[in-house]
Amino acid sequence: MSLFATMPSHSSYLFMARPLWFLSLCFMISSSSAQGPPSPGYYPSSKINSISFLQGFRNLWGPQHQRADQGSIALSLDKSSGSGFKSLHSYRSGYFGAAIKLQPGYTAGVITSFYLSNNEDYPGNHDEIDIEFLGTTTDKPYTLQTNVYITGSGDSNIIGREMRFHLWFDPTQDYHRYAVLWGPSEIIFLVDDVPIRRYPRKSDSTFPLRPMHVYGSIWDASSWATEDGKYKADYHYQPFIGRYTDFKLGGCAADGSASCRPPSASPYSSGGLSQQQYSAMAWVQGNYMVYNYCRDPKRDHTLTPEC
Repeated sequence: MSLFATMPSHSSYLFMARPLWFLSLCFMISSSSAQGPPSPGYYPSSKINSISFLQGFRNLWGPQHQRADQGSIALSLDKSSGSGFKSLHSYRSGYFGAAIKLQPGYTAGVITSFYLSNNEDYPGNHDEIDIEFLGTTTDKPYTLQTNVYITGSGDSNIIGREMRFHLWFDPTQDYHRYAVLWGPSEIIFLVDDVPIRRYPRKSDSTFPLRPMHVYGSIWDASSWATEDGKYKADYHYQPFIGRYTDFKLGGCAADGSASCRPPSASPYSSGGLSQQQYSAMAWVQGNYMVYNYCRDPKRDHTLTPEC
């Protein structure tokens, strides 16, 4: 979720039951969690050229809290303001990624994000695809939250589709690549080219179909970001900084050719994931997924029929 919407409190992070096919895949994977995920065998980011920040984006808000350097951008949050950027173009599908490095130490209440949204075009009735890093206390890891909102489900009556993960590395020590591949039939979330989540188009009503811009931001979400708002942003630790570089925008522009097709997430031109990619994703979800909205007994699943 972006700064444009507020998020209701949900239950604590839960490790939910998995279907048998998923458990079978996990059993087949021999890599231990200490070794990182098995190779996905295909690397979508290698098919997309890198661009600098100014080639693809502009300031959206908080320009005094942005520092550009050789194609990269650093966003900062202090007690006075956060900051955000926006892509120059709107897209109807594509691969959208950046290498991001997070702030170490106490970051509770702080959200660092990279996401797609059309909130400015459809205020109160927008779509959104989120990659959000939920800040944390010094004794706990960051949580990576993925989310999808459709036609206003992120507005007044919020219906989130959150899946949350811890990471198999320290995201504060180096840059790692985070990306969304949004196609006509599925959305794939990737970390260092490893698929961590696949959100299929099961119906038009549960899938974002309208063009969106790409955004990045850092902001104070103390009301919900860290353990449902238990821990707040502490500005004794300011400034909080999110660093972005190596941007990749391989998308079909909203005003571009109707024949444009987004890059494939896999070796198959028709889309979908390979068995090797499914195995890598199963490893991540089996070892590092900490919340799945579809497995949350406190949620009203009549509102999320795709579950």
